[in-house]
Amino acid sequence: MPKPNQLHFGKVAVLMGGSSAEREISLKSGSAILTALKESNVHAEAIDVSIDVFEKLQAGKYERAFIALHGPLGEDGCIQGGLEVIGMPYSGSGVMASSICMNKLMTKQIWHGCGIPTPKYRILSDDLSEDELLVELGLPMIFKPVSQGSSIGMTKVNCKAEIASAWASALDFEEAVIAEQWIEGPEYTVAILGGIALPVIRLETPRTFYDYDAKYQSNDTQYHCPCGLSEELEQQIQTRALQAFDATEATGWGRVDVMLDKDNQPWFLEVNTVPGMTDQSLVPMAAKAKNISFNELVIKILQTSFKEDSETLANQFSSPVSGKCSAA
Repeated sequence: MPKPNQLHFGKVAVLMGGSSAEREISLKSGSAILTALKESNVHAEAIDVSIDVFEKLQAGKYERAFIALHGPLGEDGCIQGGLEVIGMPYSGSGVMASSICMNKLMTKQIWHGCGIPTPKYRILSDDLSEDELLVELGLPMIFKPVSQGSSIGMTKVNCKAEIASAWASALDFEEAVIAEQWIEGPEYTVAILGGIALPVIRLETPRTFYDYDAKYQSNDTQYHCPCGLSEELEQQIQTRALQAFDATEATGWGRVDVMLDKDNQPWFLEVNTVPGMTDQSLVPMAAKAKNISFNELVIKILQTSFKEDSETLANQFSSPVSGKCSAA
C-alpha cells in the first residue's frame, strides 16, 4: 500500500455544513478534518454545502471529496449520488449503504432478516393505539425520528402519559417515527475502519441516555477505552458489529452503536456512516487506542475514496478482528 504522500489525492474538497439539524457539528468535524489534511500536505479546501455544490466542485476542479456532512442530504446518499453523477470519488460508503444506514427503520429490517439482534420496534401511525404500543414494547421505550442523527428528536418514555409529547417532539424533525424497546444496560460503540473493528468504547453519562447534550455539550460524559469487558466478550461484540456493518453494505469507515443487557446480550441500534470528527468524537478516540493519530486517521479515511483500496487498510495495522463478515 502506498504511503499517503505517494498517493495522488489531488485537490480535495471537504464537504461540510449543509442544512440539516446537525450543521454545527458538521462544521466542527469539517474544520478538524481540513486542518489535519493541510498538516499532512494535502491540497484541501472547505466547501459549505449548498444547492450549487456540484457546480462549485466542477468549477473548482476538485479531484475528490471528503464527506464531513452529518444528517439528511449529506449522510443519506443524496450527496453521494450527486458525486457519482459528476464522476467524483468520495470517502466512505456509497449511495445505497448511506441511504440504508441513515434510515433506522430500514437498518433494523435488514438486521432482523440477517439475525442480528436489534430491539423490538413499531412504526408509529395514527391508527396505532397507545395501549397496543404498550403491550408490544412495554415500558420504558424510546421514540426516534427515523432519519436523524446525533440523537436529535429522541425521547425516553417512562409512562403512558408521556407518549403523546414524545411523539410530537420526534415529529418536529420528520414524519417517520418509530418507538423502540428500551434496553437497560451500558452503551458501547464500535468504530470500523477499512474492514476492521477498532477497540470498543463504553459510554457513560448521568443523563437519561447518550443524547445530543451528552455527546456535544456535557462535561459529565465519560468514555472508557479499554471498555472494561473481557477480551472474549469485546471480540464477540467487534465481530458482530462488523456483521451488522457489512449487512447494510457500508464500506470504508463508520461506527456501530450497541447496548449490552444484563445477560451480556448485545443489541444493535444503528450504523453511522459519517461519524463525528470533533474533539469529543468517538472514532478518533478508538483510533488513538490503536496508536493511530488524528491526522493518520483522516488520511486513512480519505484513502477510502480509492474504492479499490478501501478494504485493504486492514493490512496496515494488526487487529484480532478483521475482514469481511457475512451476517448470520
